[in-house]
Amino acid sequence: MDPFWVLAAFIFGAASGKVGLPPLVGYLVAGFVLNGLGVEGGALLGKIADIGVTLLLFTIGLKLKMKSLARPEVWAGTTIHMLITVAVFGLGIWLLGIAKIPLFQNLSWQTAILIAFALSFSSTVFAVKVLENKKEMASRHAAAAIGILIMQDIIAVVFLSASTGKLPSPWAAALLVLLVLVRPLLAKFMAQCGHGELLVLFGILMTTAGYSSFEMVDLKGDLGALVFGMLLANNPKATELADRLLGFKDLLLVGFFLNIGISGAPSLLGISIALLLALAMLFKSALFFIILTRFRLRARTSMLTSLGLANYSEFGLIVGSIGMANGWMSSDWLVIIAIALSITFIGAAQLNSAAHNIYAYASEFLKHLETAKRLPEDEFIETGEAEIVIFGMGGVGTSAYNEMRRRYGNVVIGLDFSNETVEQHRKQGRNVIYGDAEDSDFWQRVDPARSRVQVVMLALSDINASIFAIQQMKHRGYQGQIVASVRYEDEIDILKQEGVDAAYSLYEEAGVGFADHVCAYTDYCKLQEADFGS
Repeated sequence: MDPFWVLAAFIFGAASGKVGLPPLVGYLVAGFVLNGLGVEGGALLGKIADIGVTLLLFTIGLKLKMKSLARPEVWAGTTIHMLITVAVFGLGIWLLGIAKIPLFQNLSWQTAILIAFALSFSSTVFAVKVLENKKEMASRHAAAAIGILIMQDIIAVVFLSASTGKLPSPWAAALLVLLVLVRPLLAKFMAQCGHGELLVLFGILMTTAGYSSFEMVDLKGDLGALVFGMLLANNPKATELADRLLGFKDLLLVGFFLNIGISGAPSLLGISIALLLALAMLFKSALFFIILTRFRLRARTSMLTSLGLANYSEFGLIVGSIGMANGWMSSDWLVIIAIALSITFIGAAQLNSAAHNIYAYASEFLKHLETAKRLPEDEFIETGEAEIVIFGMGGVGTSAYNEMRRRYGNVVIGLDFSNETVEQHRKQGRNVIYGDAEDSDFWQRVDPARSRVQVVMLALSDINASIFAIQQMKHRGYQGQIVASVRYEDEIDILKQEGVDAAYSLYEEAGVGFADHVCAYTDYCKLQEADFGS
């Protein structure tokens, strides 16, 4: 890899983070700058980008449950949204052609529909990166967004097969049956991999096996990586494997964003058309919101899902390449789609960064657009006899719950924003309910005057979520104590300024806890104390 690529990505990625944007925006800008300097990506950068996307789809599969695709808002919502988007965008592009607008005037109505179809997709890479950065992959809106994106990927595979005139091999059905049969065997292999580099190697092996096997039967290789991930999704080590692959995936995806920026030199006319297409994204996002609320999703879930999908997809570049290769459109359109894609990435990154604040500001208006029937999660939250509330029932929250219940009995209640996590804890006998600390609606459903809660423990992975929760509790008149866990030392002072009573540093206190454990279960500390006493 050219060191200049890495230097440019680092400089602009760091600068992007300094101004409050995700680093991926900086990588896009770095690609445009490299393009302006005459740097070409070449086959190597394209290969790195492809591997990054394939690995991303495998990790998505590890976290995806098939039942999420069966929900009406996913399969029906995706289909309805795509049909309306293609119809409206296609009509708009065709009318601009009739008006003799440059670059539109030579487009047939079939090509107009093709471009509209390309613009109807949202970027899986972008959405997952944003959700991961915000630590929201387990949330309800993430499940809806990922489900919609997977449905779009399936439609993309059908289109690619049709556009090339190549149908899947007759062996494709046999491959799917074989995968079902070998699934238990793969699970056994995974269990024997331990927790080190062998587990990572197993994940990479499954990714490449999925890609290659699907390519052999004339199916899209990326879909194969996704399916292989889904085969292992219910394995107890699936989450650990996804976490272990995180660093590799993020590094390789830098190449993906650089490759988009380097892909073409924009003209003034091309930039103007790309800006017009970027503005059309407002329609696409609003349509997602309307459709999702019609399926009885809350306004907040619908809005956050819509913002995560408020971008064009890298699939648009693939469609552009097919159209250009078949002589349906000029090469200018490939550059236009790349620029529009980049602009929507930048805009969506800013919107998603401020998504919770946007909803808090506009919630009263947006809730008027919900369906008339009251949703179960909007009912008043009763904490019952609980005196201790723990937000975030991950590893830290679960350990804290178990210890507090051991010490003080059944006066502990846990809350988590993942329905799946809530169900798992309930099956294990824990008193856990659904609740999102960053949901302003949630705090309106909690009445401090009717609660016996004296201590709130924030075991949240994102400091911004902890800050928001503290502010909302203070605003709602909560008078009890608040303690929080943090990953980094500098976050302690930030939370104390917000009014937290105490902050617990995970890494520092883990060592202290280990030392206490040694003293509790060995004779060393007692002997040393005796020596000091004598």
